[in-house]
Amino acid sequence: MTVAALPASHPLASGTTAESPLVAALDGRPGAHRPVWFMRQAGRSLPEYLEVRRGTQMLEACLNPELAAEITLQPVRRYGVDAGIFFSDIVVPLKAAGVDVEIEPGVGPVFATPVQTMADVEALPHLGTAGDGGDFDAALEPIREAVRLTVAELGSTPMIGFAGAPFTLAAYMVHGRPSRDHMAARELMWAEPEVWDALVAWTSQAAGLFLRAQVLAGASAVQLFDSWAGSLSESTYVAKCQAGSRDALLAVEDLGVARIHFAANAGHLLVQMGRAGATALGVDYRTPLDEAARITGGAFPLQGNIDPAMLGAPAAQLEAHVADVLHRGSSAPGHVVNLGHGMPPHANPDVVKSIVEQIHSHD
Repeated sequence: MTVAALPASHPLASGTTAESPLVAALDGRPGAHRPVWFMRQAGRSLPEYLEVRRGTQMLEACLNPELAAEITLQPVRRYGVDAGIFFSDIVVPLKAAGVDVEIEPGVGPVFATPVQTMADVEALPHLGTAGDGGDFDAALEPIREAVRLTVAELGSTPMIGFAGAPFTLAAYMVHGRPSRDHMAARELMWAEPEVWDALVAWTSQAAGLFLRAQVLAGASAVQLFDSWAGSLSESTYVAKCQAGSRDALLAVEDLGVARIHFAANAGHLLVQMGRAGATALGVDYRTPLDEAARITGGAFPLQGNIDPAMLGAPAAQLEAHVADVLHRGSSAPGHVVNLGHGMPPHANPDVVKSIVEQIHSHD
């Protein structure tokens, strides 16, 4: 791992997290035990999260350094997981840039003005470059501060930086709100390719700068989360999506951190996702991990892929399912246990804790 570009105080450069089970697995090295963390572990399934979030809007919480740090730390304290995932939302960098977006409860991100023409793209805020002191760079200071606060408390437990993938961000911006089939975005790709390419260039820059800010502030790995790429065919993904993800992920390549790429319902895209700048691949619950390792030629450490629906299964059945995931994950050069999608809001924290204990006791 090359860490020369990181600050000397960074947890990887100083060695604080370099030998952690998570970093070892993402590097394809043996560690003290199989590491585990859960997508959406920092959030709505925890009573302590609901308590600290009371009366606070989502984006307000994400941009409050003390609150974002506290929420990131809560599941690490409760479960003993092997990483904190930075508490954020995919639209946070857009909000920080000055895009008029809010998260409506029960709906999701809603944009005041959808982006559907070249004039709309050209009207988007200027993003600048990392550390240039411009408006966007300055607006990311609460993010950097939240990461610093979190990392100081985590010690040898690494924090994973987070960003939404350029395609998912662009799809939201085109529709102006969540969509079931992303038809408007998929039509724009082909009807107005110059507009689509310009929008993805903007979202990939926003995501890349957002990831870079987190890494330089102390994140030991990053994950690019693509909610909607699984709706694309492989050829469309390559033509209209892959380059944006690559630009976002490669924005931190020189910093030497592991780059996890996850997309839901995307087993047919794993090879191409690996070619989009990833060093590790997240696998959702639909594709067995040994099959994912075969598809990708054993070239990547894998992350996943407990079925979130199994959290409600009888204890013996859940234990057998987790054991099966561990067995299949051993076929990859490194394995980080996770859910095959986000933590359900009604998940029982005691059940989640039992999963962590099972994984940590696994030979």
